[in-house]
Amino acid sequence: MKTAKRIVGAVVVAGAALLAQGAMAADISKADTPLDVTSGGSIFGTLFTSNNTGNTFGERYNFTLSSASTIYADVSSLSSTVNGGLDILGLSLFNADGQVLKGTLLSTGKVDQWELSSGTLSAGSYFLLVSGTVLSSSASLYSGGVTVTAVPEPATYGMLLGGLGLVGALAARRKRKDVA
Repeated sequence: MKTAKRIVGAVVVAGAALLAQGAMAADISKADTPLDVTSGGSIFGTLFTSNNTGNTFGERYNFTLSSASTIYADVSSLSSTVNGGLDILGLSLFNADGQVLKGTLLSTGKVDQWELSSGTLSAGSYFLLVSGTVLSSSASLYSGGVTVTAVPEPATYGMLLGGLGLVGALAARRKRKDVA
């Protein structure tokens, strides 16, 4: 009798596991999207059509830095209700070796907003990853932007300091000349 109960219990658990897999959310991520940041930045975003409630996404935005730079990125979604639209779960920056930086959640609810700010990044290929869940059966969207600022080379700072020193020396010489 105990063996029959164990077998029936195992069948019930296995059946529940199979049914649970069918109820899992679908990944509705779109293909990787290239960003052109050569002019100092770019905007990005995705519109999800209706009837995607409960589905998840992980959108990749690829870009290349041609020199040492810093970046600032933000992403936000706005919905008409507190529990509608999208739930943005993360904004992250990755390079070829893996994750570089995680974003910061600024607000959630009616407005989901994330931001990410980096230190100096070396030249190379990177991608931003925006991840989340669709909460509404109506069409939903998020949008964001990335700003890239070039970091001067150390030699540039040396030239700047040398030029300031030269201007200071000339000013001091002129002052001594005027006094004499």
